[in-house]
Amino acid sequence: MAGLKSSTPTPTEITVHQQSRLLEVAFSDGARFQIPFELMRVYSPSAEVKGHGPGQETLQTGKRDVNITALAPVGHYAVQPQFSDGHESGLYSWEYLYELGSQQEQLWRDYEARLQAAGVDRDAPMPVKSAGACSSH
Repeated sequence: MAGLKSSTPTPTEITVHQQSRLLEVAFSDGARFQIPFELMRVYSPSAEVKGHGPGQETLQTGKRDVNITALAPVGHYAVQPQFSDGHESGLYSWEYLYELGSQQEQLWRDYEARLQAAGVDRDAPMPVKSAGACSSH
């Protein structure tokens, strides 16, 4: 996750739309994005999803119907959503939310390509973690 730069637009409004499963974020530069909860969940900046280094990412599946059950502010630089599947360790900086919103189409394409390469469907259940899996995140 990149740090907050002085040039990073900051949110002026954040709205959680439960019915449509979208996080609507308006930024100080006039940009406004509707980010699907599923996209946020599969691209969570947490170690559980990103891993602890390159090549350790965990492909997320079965997240189409995920909801955000809580959204907590973290200082003046991020929010921490709690998802209905229990995931709550990702900190979404303003810069990262802007990136998710502005690059949605490419991120979806990348996600679909990774699913295809892994031979799994977007709605497949997540595999059960092995005993040696990272459980501290």
